[in-house]
Amino acid sequence: MVYVLYAGARGRTDRKVGVAAGVVTAETMVFAANGFHCPLTAVARDLGDETGSVTDIYLPRWFARNLPGIHVPLILAAVLLHWRNYRTAGGTTARNSPGAARVIPGAAPEAYPYS
Repeated sequence: MVYVLYAGARGRTDRKVGVAAGVVTAETMVFAANGFHCPLTAVARDLGDETGSVTDIYLPRWFARNLPGIHVPLILAAVLLHWRNYRTAGGTTARNSPGAARVIPGAAPEAYPYS
């Protein structure tokens, strides 16, 4: 999620961002399909934790309790940033935009456009 936000803020919408966004989407879908509860809760309970909490070992209690409320605005911000990038590029992706590097077999590669 951090990479998707960072790339959106930097104006980079490319294949790597698409893969990262796919992972975030898959995680969100699993969370939603499990009744908006972490799927590891049942595993934690089976292993002996009374509450089934898996976040209390590494997150402050207030943060763990509010994870969905924190992540939903971040996901919306990422979507808006990448939508802005897409529209700014004239409705094209980084791969086929006019400023994208062209790869010609046997020729010297062009400079990476984001360096």
